[in-house]
Amino acid sequence: MSSPSLRLRLLIFGMRWLVKPKLKRTGTPEKANRDFERAAPFLFSKPKGLKAVQDGPSSRITVGTPMADRAILFLHGGAFVTGSQRSYRAFGGRLAKRTKATIFLANYPVLQDAPFPAAPNAVLNAWNHLIASGWKAHQIVIAGDSAGGNLVFGLLSTLLARNERPAAVLAFSPWTDLTLSGDTIETNRDKDPLIPVSRMEEAVDLYLNGADTMHPLASPLFAGFKNPPPVLIQVGGDEVLLSDSKRMAEATGGAVDVWPYVPHVWQIFDGRLPEANAAMRKAAAFVQSSFESAKR
Repeated sequence: MSSPSLRLRLLIFGMRWLVKPKLKRTGTPEKANRDFERAAPFLFSKPKGLKAVQDGPSSRITVGTPMADRAILFLHGGAFVTGSQRSYRAFGGRLAKRTKATIFLANYPVLQDAPFPAAPNAVLNAWNHLIASGWKAHQIVIAGDSAGGNLVFGLLSTLLARNERPAAVLAFSPWTDLTLSGDTIETNRDKDPLIPVSRMEEAVDLYLNGADTMHPLASPLFAGFKNPPPVLIQVGGDEVLLSDSKRMAEATGGAVDVWPYVPHVWQIFDGRLPEANAAMRKAAAFVQSSFESAKR
């Protein structure tokens, strides 16, 4: 889009002057999580016909009748502090509606419940459950946003080392480098309307609990990716995580789709924001074409 929509301008204004200052002041991970869970119903637009049932460690989400051989394992974001199957259910429904796939929204512990490596172990368990249930690797796309994108690429590296190749990877503004070495963490510090750089190191320390920031499951940017599937990363041009996305795309041979004006993980406003609608249409087209290619 050549210029930001009025809705996007209003969203960015609210983030910059209300949400970002609040994130800077939020005292504990527990409070941050409570605040997000309360806000989630107002953030996500729930599609009609959404059905959710528990399926092992994941919530199985459908809208209408999904195609029988297409699944997306989705790993939610939230800086390893917030997010849950409950709060992301509506967004899972948006993705299910767009892609006509069955969404498996994985459950993993936030850092206040269990630090690293509990989260990557949990998402691997979610993948293993799908395989044990009869899904084939080429029938599954792995996707996630922000910290969930971190878990996506850590999972991808593990799977490729096991000679299991998903149909594709879709990531929204992934946080792939917990060493915080990306140059846009500084150059976009003031441009980013949402993420307070001053709190990033604190989140890393709490999550890793003493583990090495360069561990491949902590910073998958430094992992190996042998024969990766198609990868699409969408990210905003003003995000502090822009360099994380660009370098991850280079590491996996994937495509990075940089959008102007938009904030971190703007896709969650699908159904309410023109730029989110456009990004999700593009993401869904990538997913559908990847499933077709994986069949051949």
